[in-house]
Amino acid sequence: MKKWVLLKHSLDNLNFESFHYDILFENYNDCLTWKFYEIPVINGPSVEIIKQNNHRLIWLSIESKVLSRGRGRAKRIDSGQFKIIENNFYKNDFSLELNGKFLSGIFQKKGNLLRLISNN
Repeated sequence: MKKWVLLKHSLDNLNFESFHYDILFENYNDCLTWKFYEIPVINGPSVEIIKQNNHRLIWLSIESKVLSRGRGRAKRIDSGQFKIIENNFYKNDFSLELNGKFLSGIFQKKGNLLRLISNN
């Protein structure tokens, strides 16, 4: 099984902290990466997910890091291993089984929407 990580990416803008989450999935020489603004709740509503540029594999082991060029900071909030259960990353729709502390269950991506479904 391959690794995944969930990062909270915080930006400090004029005394207002904004943030989003980046989820990275190990994929050969890099990590496929998506961004979302709220963590999905098991069996809850879908949340919007946005494809980002691939990230380096080193992010799978970083706990926390201040980013260069004023891009804020990233902190790991969850991680684990995943298994592909439907399609693959190169399809617009796919499903993965995640086993993290916060994100645990079936990670189901359809178009630009994400749901987390119980795997029980």
